Amino acid sequence: MTACILCDRLHEAGHDVLCVDNYYTGRRSNVAHLLDSDRFEIMRHDVTWPLYVEVDEIYNLACPASPVHYQHDPVQTTKTSVHGAINMLGLAKRCKAKIFQASTSEVYGDPDVHPQPEEYWGNVNPIGIRSCYDEGKRCAETLFFDYHRQHDLRIKVARIFNTYVPRMHPADGRVVSNFIVQALRGEPITIYGEGQQTRSFCYCDDLVEGFIRLMDTGDDVTGPINLGNPGEFTMIELAENIIDLTGTSSKLTYLPMPADDPKQRQPNIDKARELLGWEPKVKLRDGLQKTIAYFDQLLKEID
Repeated sequence: MTACILCDRLHEAGHDVLCVDNYYTGRRSNVAHLLDSDRFEIMRHDVTWPLYVEVDEIYNLACPASPVHYQHDPVQTTKTSVHGAINMLGLAKRCKAKIFQASTSEVYGDPDVHPQPEEYWGNVNPIGIRSCYDEGKRCAETLFFDYHRQHDLRIKVARIFNTYVPRMHPADGRVVSNFIVQALRGEPITIYGEGQQTRSFCYCDDLVEGFIRLMDTGDDVTGPINLGNPGEFTMIELAENIIDLTGTSSKLTYLPMPADDPKQRQPNIDKARELLGWEPKVKLRDGLQKTIAYFDQLLKEID
């Protein structure tokens, strides 16, 4: 969904936009409102294969971000991050284009530094069930900075913390959509472990604003830069907010903690404030209300 909102913003700003998607987790309907524009084009393509187009800027957001999706085919997930980065960097080199990499807070693993600054190297299991995503994104960052040093490529690397927004898929598998769908259906809300693990949730409109501001900086600003909301909530606090906002009768149910699930996640956004003049504006409950309203309407249509 982040890519769809980015397409909206770039199109609104007057850019010609080419959206490339293999539809593994995306849907053509998410950009249906742009299809009649002569400044928008969509192409079915997988970034693990080379792409031959002419562009001035590249935003590389390719890779499923939900554990449910990226663990379904872990080899392809690693290929998407690594081969995809190589192909997009090759395209940027040929076109002399500026290129943005959507990296992730998962490069920090299960952190022993809190909140996480960009200087922290992380605590990542290289052979766990989440490693296809964590290590794939870490390798992509390596490739970006090596292309920058070796080929003087203009790069921008953002480390994205948990994001949510309307238009997410109801089976997306991430915690916000899971909790909202369960609450609206009156089903038990699934908590893993004791529910004391924390996350920081950034509304996607705020995140995309950070993308654009980073892309618009001078060539001396490469990143990596954390983009996320520094507000920190336990899973139980998130569930309680959603229960309150939906008025559901759902109760919490507890399951064992998945392997390598980080215990804490909170961005240090000092660099984003200093270099981009950016910080999130949408408060969690405000963003949840908008997201709940979307899912409420969607579920009435499909249930």
